[in-house]
Amino acid sequence: MLFEVRWPDGALQTFYSPSLIVQEYLEAGREYPLADFVDRVRTAMGVAEVRVRAKYGMGCSMAPVAVAQVEAVQAELAAAGLADGAVRVERFRT
Repeated sequence: MLFEVRWPDGALQTFYSPSLIVQEYLEAGREYPLADFVDRVRTAMGVAEVRVRAKYGMGCSMAPVAVAQVEAVQAELAAAGLADGAVRVERFRT
């Protein structure tokens, strides 16, 4: 599943989730404070990783990549003075 977000600086970015669980932590059309968004992605990807490991016997390498990408953007936005901004979840795609 892919989820597309709009960062506080207006940039649009798409991320991969190995599980539909991300829809239980994020809602399309909703805005989240940056720190809350990052926490939700960390949690959702952690649950997704457990589900994939249980189903296939090994983890998904893309879940930690998505978390790292989100954390990297968070750091960039904080450096640009946008740490208090909101992230909008634009949509989910399969």
